[in-house]
Amino acid sequence: MATHSNNQYYVPHGSVYPSIISVGLLSLASGFIFSVATDRSKELAYLQAPGKWMMILGALLILAMVFKWMGSVITENVTGKFKGWEDKSFRIGMIVFICSEVAFFAAFFGALFYMRVISIPDLAGYDLDITPYKDFLASWPSIGPGGSVLGAEYKPPANFKPMAAWGLPAINTALLLTSGATITWAHWGLIKNNRKQLIIGMALTVALGIAFLCCQAMEYHEAYTEMGLTLGSGAYGASFFMLTGFHGFHVMLGTIMLIVILIRCMKGHFTPEHHFGFEGVAWYWHFVDVVWLGLFIFVYWL
Repeated sequence: MATHSNNQYYVPHGSVYPSIISVGLLSLASGFIFSVATDRSKELAYLQAPGKWMMILGALLILAMVFKWMGSVITENVTGKFKGWEDKSFRIGMIVFICSEVAFFAAFFGALFYMRVISIPDLAGYDLDITPYKDFLASWPSIGPGGSVLGAEYKPPANFKPMAAWGLPAINTALLLTSGATITWAHWGLIKNNRKQLIIGMALTVALGIAFLCCQAMEYHEAYTEMGLTLGSGAYGASFFMLTGFHGFHVMLGTIMLIVILIRCMKGHFTPEHHFGFEGVAWYWHFVDVVWLGLFIFVYWL
């Protein structure tokens, strides 16, 4: 039974949301693995169609549970169950979560550094008499050695070219940087109790987040259809889609959270004194902005 008082931490009822989200994550990850594995293996071709449906099912489960879970927490908040202790724990929890996200992306940036600076020069430095990578060049972007590699035939796409920085990626950079400014402007409006500024700033931030996702979808379509840039395009293709794909997933989740916060703002939630729900999402969105700057510099530009 959930209990609460001014001097007691609020303990909610047990929830099934974490378990269902775990099932959704497992389905999404397994479906992705099945779909990727079948691109190169005819023996696993029968898994391709189920893999796609597993990804869709997993994504729908995650989105549904995120909305339901957010709704439960919002209800607890607006009914006055959260006091000072809860607010402090939410802030600590959000800080720890963002630190874990920093570690997550640091691992991928570390893998990119290792490939570009260490492994590719090493692979190209073997003696020609012993290396299985006779056509391998120590240059970035690397899409593989071509020809026969350890008995497996691999032919890089003839039309391959890397993604240029000064096109859609530059536009996306401008969109995210602008969204960081609009959400900060909205925050100032909330602190001043200016509801109009708050709502306009949040609406602009949501629109910019959606625009970013649309531009990234266009970029991926161009990469696959015109540039020969796919997940199978060697080290460059794998690192490009893993880094930008996971970032895009975070932008999608952040946009969903922004939409929820916008709706709450329109309903009159939050006050200048109590608005951590807004602040937590703003922290997350600024983190997404900073990660994108790293991607733009190290994946697209350099």
